[in-house]
Amino acid sequence: MQLEVQAVGGYNEVGKNMTALKLNDEVVLLDMGLHLDNYAKYADDESNGKLSREVLISGGAIPNINMLDKWSGLVKAIVPTHAHLDHVGAIPYLANQFKAPILGTPFTTAVINTMIRDQKIKMDNKIKTLTSNSFFTLSNNLKVEFINITHSTPQTVMAAIHTPKGVVLYANDFKLDRYPVLGKKPNFERLAEIGKKGVHALIVDSTYAREAKKMPSESVAREMLRDVLLGTESKGRVVIVTTFSSHLARLKSIIEFGNKLNRKIVFLGRSLAKYSFAGEEAGVVNFSKEAEIVQYSKQIKRRLKKVTAQNRHKYLFVVTGHQGEPKSTLTKIVDKVFEFKLQPEDHVIFSCTVIPTVTNQKNRDYVESVLKDEGVRIFRDIHVSGHAAREDLRDLINLVKPKHIIPAHGNIQMTAALSDLATEMGYEADNIHLMRNGQKVQL
Repeated sequence: MQLEVQAVGGYNEVGKNMTALKLNDEVVLLDMGLHLDNYAKYADDESNGKLSREVLISGGAIPNINMLDKWSGLVKAIVPTHAHLDHVGAIPYLANQFKAPILGTPFTTAVINTMIRDQKIKMDNKIKTLTSNSFFTLSNNLKVEFINITHSTPQTVMAAIHTPKGVVLYANDFKLDRYPVLGKKPNFERLAEIGKKGVHALIVDSTYAREAKKMPSESVAREMLRDVLLGTESKGRVVIVTTFSSHLARLKSIIEFGNKLNRKIVFLGRSLAKYSFAGEEAGVVNFSKEAEIVQYSKQIKRRLKKVTAQNRHKYLFVVTGHQGEPKSTLTKIVDKVFEFKLQPEDHVIFSCTVIPTVTNQKNRDYVESVLKDEGVRIFRDIHVSGHAAREDLRDLINLVKPKHIIPAHGNIQMTAALSDLATEMGYEADNIHLMRNGQKVQL
């Protein structure tokens, strides 16, 4: 019985994550994501549903599934582990190439359905919703288990693929947060159980494998936000917060502290609306009861016109644009597209870090330079990551005791750091598989 792993995307870079697992004549596809920087070069509000698969593959925006041509008729399921676009964003472009259902948690499938509606794409794949900590049988030899884990978006899971050769545990992305702000803590008990039974291979997030620390809990970011929002004088000033739109736990904290400031909370931007409504559809949050949600640019422009010199201090605006994206709400405010002028001593809080790409850094530098010129107070890096650091990765490896380790989700420096950790923990070179996109390993 042959078990093969094909690295499709996310093994050369952070983004366009996708892995294929083949057992004899059956295949499971794990994640199907975008490379966001490359995708942004092609996509805009009008073109989303019109972009061809070939153009996006050649531009490095989505995984190159041409390497799977011989396996395409064998695919039993497409399994995205969570709702981030670098894990689900390519589904509207690629999933139709495979006659297989898509399995995801309620929030993940709600986001997928929103993407399909927004892009007006017809998909033939059935979308099946599974709860965390549940099983789905694909065949006599393959069973998928969703194991609850924490990350920076709700209802993230590790996918355990049960095979006659043992479990293949797919752990992209995750952190071991014992004090989550939203949702349950990781299912450590179940991870320990499958570790005792035998994990044949662990395919695992390498993003922060170079950082010798434990990644702090989201509750730490919550206290950082509390300190800035409630511990800094903002009387008479507009307060603007920007963060990852999919980070519903962070948005929950922002709403809570905005209420304590007795400010009207207004969400401005398409992606904030998309993820908030998906969270409501999945029963994770109910932001519409506590915040006004304004989705489209024309609506945002009209809404901001209602902000006057007399009432501006009564608002807390949550906006898109944490990376300085050119079409985001924050950048349009900075560029005066909305005829809304920031004043000296107004607050702009970046509850995020800059994702380290040349494009992101350039965009953020531009936005911050304009804000500084206008005398706006800037609060940076009010954030903790949703990815495991080196010591979390050590804890996971000790917990599940895999026979083989396959570093994923990162460039060569990141995956090599995880390989070094495995060597440090006593793994032989033959059981550590440092792969690149397009490579295949037989376990």
